[in-house]
Amino acid sequence: MVRQLNIKPLAGRLQGKKVKKAVCNPDHYQLSLGKSLSNISGRAMRKRADYSIEDLCLVLEHLKKSLRIAVIFGGDKSKEKAVRYQTSNPRSWKSYESVAYDIANALSELGFQNVFVMPDDMSLLPNLEVMDIHLAWLNTGGVQGYIPTAHASAMLEMAGVPYIGHNPMNAAILDNKHIFKTMLQKFNIKTAPFLVWSRSALEANAAKDTSEIHAVFGDYTGPFIVKPTSGRASLHVTYVPSVNDLFDAVNEVYEATQNLVVIEKYVGGSEYCVSITGPVISKKGDCQLLNHPFAFSHVRRNLAADEPVFTSMDKKPITNERITVLGDGNSEKVVESLSKLAHSIYTSFFLETLVRIDIRADEAGELFVLETNPKPDLKKPAGEVTSLTCIGLAQKEMSYNDLIMSLFADRLDYLLSYRSKNITHITSLVSLSGVSR
Repeated sequence: MVRQLNIKPLAGRLQGKKVKKAVCNPDHYQLSLGKSLSNISGRAMRKRADYSIEDLCLVLEHLKKSLRIAVIFGGDKSKEKAVRYQTSNPRSWKSYESVAYDIANALSELGFQNVFVMPDDMSLLPNLEVMDIHLAWLNTGGVQGYIPTAHASAMLEMAGVPYIGHNPMNAAILDNKHIFKTMLQKFNIKTAPFLVWSRSALEANAAKDTSEIHAVFGDYTGPFIVKPTSGRASLHVTYVPSVNDLFDAVNEVYEATQNLVVIEKYVGGSEYCVSITGPVISKKGDCQLLNHPFAFSHVRRNLAADEPVFTSMDKKPITNERITVLGDGNSEKVVESLSKLAHSIYTSFFLETLVRIDIRADEAGELFVLETNPKPDLKKPAGEVTSLTCIGLAQKEMSYNDLIMSLFADRLDYLLSYRSKNITHITSLVSLSGVSR
């Protein structure tokens, strides 16, 4: 059952049906593992005979009855008590509430009996306490302010609530393109040449001197892409034909975002996306452990002749017509190259959960990473409307619910493997009492 909270902001009281606090009985569940869960050292132990991927499936099944999960969407700063003071949104805001319900409904369909949906705002920590939440699923890009993608995970780290989502540092790096692209260069992963401009740089350059631009781009005079350093859904991403038009475009993006602006060389070939997550996946209830991160939904964006940049999903929904799923026939080489890039980024940045990587080829077919989305759309496909992450699931013989369970299982495996001391409140829900196989 998915439950929407109706709580007075910061009041700590439920309005309506009383919710019984979960009672964790460590002796309630029995699993045939022959070891204490706290002694399982995780992914490396998978190679040993006393711990297998099937054991994780058993743990998941038993947790379905007692684990209390909160799916968190972006809070609305205009609502009463959501924030102390309203400020700006350098990153375009969206609640993602409907997608939070897609995720929550999938978890419920998968058998989890205590799933709640709540906003990411000042009421979050009191709500987590009132509902006795064990684990959170972050489906939020933040409420307001700078680096908002890192706010919820930072709060949860402070509160000691484990979550499915990126840690604050990774969330901040991935959502700030100038930092991400700088690190790509350090890792020798190709990205388009770029320059970062601030409002102070614009004001100091009233004469519109292009020497700094030529220092980065040489004799190249356009076209360029101008975009916010932090953003979503291609909003405020501007195609600029010539260096002479750059300053006006930069100023326009700055006025909209009040944040740093990225200028990059336009790469004009095919545009691709690939999604990637950790090595544990689930298909039809069976968990599998791969020997590498799981790359999927390799797609090519179908751009119209007059569409140099993919139109924002906010203005034009993503449909099957706008996307070509790759993997058959002569696209195998592209799929292999996309997977290689995705694996390199996932491991180089020490990522822990799902991202979607946007890539563009030049006229010679060489691939350049544009950005990595730390919160790819997990909207459940319906009719012709889909998402870049979910559109390729059928090719992997997976459903939407399989993806949700895969993300959940992989995160639980990661927590058991590397953060077991931080989740004793979860491991106490499942007692591994030494019963033999």
